[in-house]
Amino acid sequence: MAKFREILAPKDMTQGRPWKRIVEFAIPMLIGNIAQQLYNTVDSIVVGKYIGDNALAAVGSAFPVLNLLLVFFVGIATGSGIMVAQYFGAKYREGLSRSIGVSITLTAIMSLIIMIIGPLITRPMLMLLNTPETILNWSSEYLIIFFVGIAGFSYFNILSGILRGLGDSVSALVFLLVSTAINVLLDIWFVAGLNMGVGGVALATIIAQSISAILCFRKLMQMNEFFDLNFEMLKPLKQYTVKLINLGLPSGLTQAIFSLAMIVVQSLTNSFGEMVIACNVIVMRVDGFAMMPNFTFGNAMTTFVGQNIGANRMDRVEEGVRDGTKIAVGVSAAITVIILIFGKHLMYLFTDTVELVDLSMHMMRILAIGYVAVAVTQSLSGVMRGAGDTMTPMWLSLITTIVLRLPLAYGIAYFTRNEAYPVGRPESLFISLVIAWVAGAVITTIFYRKGKWKDKRIIENIA
Repeated sequence: MAKFREILAPKDMTQGRPWKRIVEFAIPMLIGNIAQQLYNTVDSIVVGKYIGDNALAAVGSAFPVLNLLLVFFVGIATGSGIMVAQYFGAKYREGLSRSIGVSITLTAIMSLIIMIIGPLITRPMLMLLNTPETILNWSSEYLIIFFVGIAGFSYFNILSGILRGLGDSVSALVFLLVSTAINVLLDIWFVAGLNMGVGGVALATIIAQSISAILCFRKLMQMNEFFDLNFEMLKPLKQYTVKLINLGLPSGLTQAIFSLAMIVVQSLTNSFGEMVIACNVIVMRVDGFAMMPNFTFGNAMTTFVGQNIGANRMDRVEEGVRDGTKIAVGVSAAITVIILIFGKHLMYLFTDTVELVDLSMHMMRILAIGYVAVAVTQSLSGVMRGAGDTMTPMWLSLITTIVLRLPLAYGIAYFTRNEAYPVGRPESLFISLVIAWVAGAVITTIFYRKGKWKDKRIIENIA
């Protein structure tokens, strides 16, 4: 029992071999990301199998709008994670306590705002995206239910992020697995058993995440040896609120850039018709698994660098960056090969339509060459964020997404128009993405080597 409690305790990543600490932290996160991806994957499988390909397309069309309104929580989670990691590494109890408290308070405020605004703008946004009439009602229903229950989603992600900032990726994993299991069971019950349709999928997700959010909060309440969590610490003091916003806003804007780009690209995707929309959903679900090691090691590097910069251990930071990036690239390459070999079998989980599976696998092969590049981008961006430099990754995302990806997607589509493809070839969606990924890796490496991120630590600014 004592050994189990030790595993679930916060991890000091300023001690021990850097590569070992990164791997120990990353493995539970990678398993957790697999479970997180299962949320969306199971949703899509259940919808595709029990309702149909159009319903699958409806869920896919809903995600750009959903992601746009979730950018606020991305900002809170990022700013909170950086502050928690650096204050924990510096062993500064008040700073750690205030950081956690202001994160909880800001999450409550933003959840209330989204609950009100989300349902009001859902249908207009979907219509603006040229969402086909055949799937408009389903997409709208999915989004409205999700926005009404947004508090469960937001607190689960914010609180599990705080746990990871403390070095406790195992507890976050356990609660995520609980959430995934509940989500799978409720998905099948609501859709296959109760015939609740697309709305049942959204309801299952928010119920599952609400339960896990409660478990995360309970775990934090038990960590009073490291920080204080009471009403006094929940007050949004200006010093900590401004710091969190300054750190988190660039990451929130980065996500907003991605979301806006997805919305613009979704409009292009919708113009290709229901088959390509459904194909895009399937590819993005499989893509989620290929991306998992990249995001995992990016987040692991953020926590590792944050704690060690807080402890003023730059020697460990440099060694950890080398080790972590090499491991991330290796794992990403291996998973990409596996998906290329077995991806078609996975795609048959979503649909029995052979034409749709073949089209999806064709697009997946185009994307495959870009995953190693994303591993480099995510690892080095995670390093910069952990140090407190969230502006540079934001600008790099702006360049690769807006300046490169969007014009390329529309440009390739325009120049490949013919009688068979009146609006252009759908490959334009994925070729443009690969080019942006590779360019992003090159540019990120250049900015990392300049080293300006090393001067962004927040510890000197403690009052």
